[in-house]
Amino acid sequence: MGEEIIRSEYLYRGHILKLRLDQRRLDNGKIAQREIIEHHGAVAIVALDGENNALMVRQFRSGAGRELLEIPAGTIEEGEDPLICATRELKEETGYHALQWDPLGFFYSTPGFCTEKIYLYFARQLTPGVAQPDANELVQTELVPFTQLIDQIQRGEILDGKTIIGLLRVQQIISRA
Repeated sequence: MGEEIIRSEYLYRGHILKLRLDQRRLDNGKIAQREIIEHHGAVAIVALDGENNALMVRQFRSGAGRELLEIPAGTIEEGEDPLICATRELKEETGYHALQWDPLGFFYSTPGFCTEKIYLYFARQLTPGVAQPDANELVQTELVPFTQLIDQIQRGEILDGKTIIGLLRVQQIISRA
């Protein structure tokens, strides 16, 4: 299955995303209109300390209209290596530095209309430091027992998709060890 792009037009070009309107021919010959958000991609980090506490950030998310508890994450700059972005974002948001980094793969956040690919990392051997969040970010860092976070996922208390996926992938690694 596939779709041939017949016409494509940008409706908006912003700093972190672009909105594109495509006309596409489907395999069955019909024409469909697709609204596509182009995004450079992002990283998200499950960072565990030596006592199995996860480094989490709490912040207000405008899209959700509420405060969420999440794993540290950030947007990849155009052409930036995802691991370089992950080390930068962990330090900026939390102040922490990690000596061990393991990739956990990637996933598409909302493939029906967005190109965003989120790369996940498992960071360990943490050293604390001073956070330097962006001027427009109000982020509160918390160390939370890993098992408590898994329970919170099961109770529906953690609502952020990248956080759920990252924590569950790390849970699989820990349970195999």
